Amino acid sequence: MVNYNQHQLDLVFGALAHPIRRGILARLSTGEATIAELARPFKVSAPAITRHMRILEEAGLLSRTRQGREHHCRMEQQRLQEAGAWMERNRKFWNERLDALERYLKENP
Repeated sequence: MVNYNQHQLDLVFGALAHPIRRGILARLSTGEATIAELARPFKVSAPAITRHMRILEEAGLLSRTRQGREHHCRMEQQRLQEAGAWMERNRKFWNERLDALERYLKENP
C-alpha cells in the first residue's frame, strides 16, 4: 500500500483548483517556457502570475531555472502522478463498495 503525504496532496489539489494554474500546467505539458510566455495568454498582473507560479512550485508541480534575466519553467510530473495514483486507489475502493452494495440489493430485494 502506498503511503500518501496528506499535506502534499492538499498542496497539489489546491494548486490545480485555479484555472490559471491549470492553464500554466497545460502549456508546460508541451515543453519548457519562460514566465513571460506562460503569462501572455492571461489577463492578470505580473504579481498575480508570480503568485500562481509560487503556488505551483510549492506544490512540486513546477520548477524553474534562471538563465540571465529569464526564468525558464518546466512541469514536474511526479506530484501529478502521485495525485493520480491516490485518485485511482480511491476510485477502486468506491467501485468495490458500490459493487458490493449492488450485489446485496439484488440478493435482498
